[in-house]
Amino acid sequence: MPLQATYAVASPTPTVSETAPTWNPVCHITYTRDTWVKLLELPSKYAYDEGKLLCQESGNTWVVWVPDCGEVILDHSDFYC
Repeated sequence: MPLQATYAVASPTPTVSETAPTWNPVCHITYTRDTWVKLLELPSKYAYDEGKLLCQESGNTWVVWVPDCGEVILDHSDFYC
């Protein structure tokens, strides 16, 4: 016995390109000295989850002061604003 639908079928959800055509996945955050950043992983189990940028060591790394840990060198992928 075939079943017949009496209700209209919902249209599919729009794709990402339809809902956000101007969205660009590239990060444009400009890090500057004295900025507090959120750490993705703690350098030690007693360290805070935030650190203060002291100076840029190279194109992708910063020297960061983390309370209860001291100075550490972190890559951009290790923190975010």
